[in-house]
Amino acid sequence: MAARLKLRRGVVVSADPLEIEVGGERRRAWADEVLLGEMGEGDEVVVNVAALDLELGSGGFDVVHVNLTRGLEGGAEGDAHVMKLNYTSLQHPVEPVEEQSVRLLGAMDPKGAPLSVLVLPLHGHLAPAAWAAAQAAPGLQVGYVQTGGGALPGSFSRDVRQLRELDLLVGHITAAPAYGGEHEALGTVGALDAATALGWDAILVGPGPGLIGSDTAYGNGGMAAIGSAHAALSLDLPTAISPRLSSSDPRERHRGLSHHTRTVLDLLLAPVDLPMPEQAQDLFSDLGVSKHRLHPVSIDLALYEQSGLPTKTMGRGLEDDPLFFEAPLAAGTFLASRGL
Repeated sequence: MAARLKLRRGVVVSADPLEIEVGGERRRAWADEVLLGEMGEGDEVVVNVAALDLELGSGGFDVVHVNLTRGLEGGAEGDAHVMKLNYTSLQHPVEPVEEQSVRLLGAMDPKGAPLSVLVLPLHGHLAPAAWAAAQAAPGLQVGYVQTGGGALPGSFSRDVRQLRELDLLVGHITAAPAYGGEHEALGTVGALDAATALGWDAILVGPGPGLIGSDTAYGNGGMAAIGSAHAALSLDLPTAISPRLSSSDPRERHRGLSHHTRTVLDLLLAPVDLPMPEQAQDLFSDLGVSKHRLHPVSIDLALYEQSGLPTKTMGRGLEDDPLFFEAPLAAGTFLASRGL
């Protein structure tokens, strides 16, 4: 049985970084300003305090539910009428990218070659994979489709903002239940299909930050990769999976080849491409993935370290866990070779 929302009144005491006083305590917070509007000092707000009270790691902050001072007069303009987060108190109208793509493709000739898709196991693979693809094939038009499994707001990811600013991503689609990207899709299949109309050459698809988990084989956000891979395969798109690897994760189930990736590969109903760092081939020797196609790839970890892109995962630096970063670097390089 689900618990009720844990909502409390508070007052904004700092807008940047956002901090809210709740019950006399100054607390870290985040607000989805795409939905709620701007936050200013002195604003009275209602916040969801559940995550911070539970001392969660990546989600350890309060989340603003509504701004009572300046957020009650908002509302979407235009003709959008399809809802996201439908039948919740946060439902809002969007213009589905699926409708946009139908209009665009009616005025253009579809590309001859299908887009290549790389399925990401978690958000930490996004920046290394996008960077590696750009290094291997400058000018390749790579976009990101955000799915469920992690944070749902498209505005939450710092990595996406940085990659867009550096032109390492050409676009960002949020596929329901995710929302708030540059384009809104009602599902992953529609998002992948629309990428053709948007002019993309290749697609990175995976969850937002903060992968959810329950310490079980199937009850974790990494299982979103199954639906993403099947969506790509259903459209006859060349499909690869970036394996989750680790040199030093304190949890045994994630060291070497993560149980997340093992489970996804076991459950997939059709073969996919599985790129891997050349030096990590032995991690796959005992894997029953004969139906999948293995691809050793050489990578340059030192060059990525100089890129200015993220080099930490769950508090571990690149020097502590090189294998974590080598996996998406290999996968992004492989994606570029397929997208040429």
